[in-house]
Amino acid sequence: MSHAAWAATAAAVPSRTVTARHSALVRVTHWITTLCFLALLVSGVEILISHPRFYWGEAGNVHTPPLFKIPIPASRSSVPTGYGYVLPDQNGWSRYLHFQAAWLAVLTGLLYVVSISLTGHLRKDLFPHRKDLSWRAFSTAIANHLRFKRPSREEAWSYNTIQRIAYLLVIFVLFPLIIWTGLAMSPAIASVFPSAVAVLGGQQSARTIHFFVTVFLVLFLVVHIVMICRAGLKKRTLAMITGRTTNMERP
Repeated sequence: MSHAAWAATAAAVPSRTVTARHSALVRVTHWITTLCFLALLVSGVEILISHPRFYWGEAGNVHTPPLFKIPIPASRSSVPTGYGYVLPDQNGWSRYLHFQAAWLAVLTGLLYVVSISLTGHLRKDLFPHRKDLSWRAFSTAIANHLRFKRPSREEAWSYNTIQRIAYLLVIFVLFPLIIWTGLAMSPAIASVFPSAVAVLGGQQSARTIHFFVTVFLVLFLVVHIVMICRAGLKKRTLAMITGRTTNMERP
C-alpha cells in the first residue's frame, strides 16, 4: 500500500480522545457515599424487621394502632405480625453499622458540598440553565426520559435538566431530611433539641418520614442505575473510576 493510500485510510478511522470528566474528589466522595448508602440500606432493613410497624406522633408500640405496617414477619416475638414465626434477630450489629455508616456519609456529604461550592461545580454543572427551565425544554427532557431515549454525545459532558433537578433534590432536600429524621429518633438529640423533634410531629413521626425518604432515595438509585445502563454502563462507570471518558471523533 502506498504512503498516500495508507494516509487516506488512517484519516478515515475515527480518533479516540480522552478528556477529564470527574474530579478526584467527586469520584472519591461518590464511591464512599455509594458504600455508605448500601450499608445503611442493608442495616436499615434489618432494623425495620425488628419492628415493621409505623406510627405518627411521639409514641407508638405494639399496644397502639399503627399508621401502617409492612406485611413481613418480625425478628421479635412481641411484635404482632400475623405470622407464626419470627426471623433471626440482627438488631445488634445492624444498629452499630447503621450508626457508623451514617456519620461517614454525613462527613463525606459535607466535604462534597463544600468542595462543589468552592470549585464552581455546583453553579456550572448542577444548577439548571435558565433556558432549560422553559416548559418546552422541561417537557422535552421528561419525554426523552420516559421513552428511555439514549443520551446524546453532548450529554456525556454535562447533566441534563432532569438530572440537575434530581441531584439538587437529593443533595439539598432528601439527604438533609434523612439526616434530620435519623437524629430526631435519638433520645439524646430529643432531650437536647426537643424542638427539632417536635417540628416533625414526634419521634414516631420522624421514623415514618425517615422510611419514606429512604424509599425515595432507593427509587432515585434505581432510576440512576437504569439511565447509566442506557447511556453506556462500562463508559460511565469507568468515567467515575478514572475520571476520564473516551469519545470517537473524526480528525
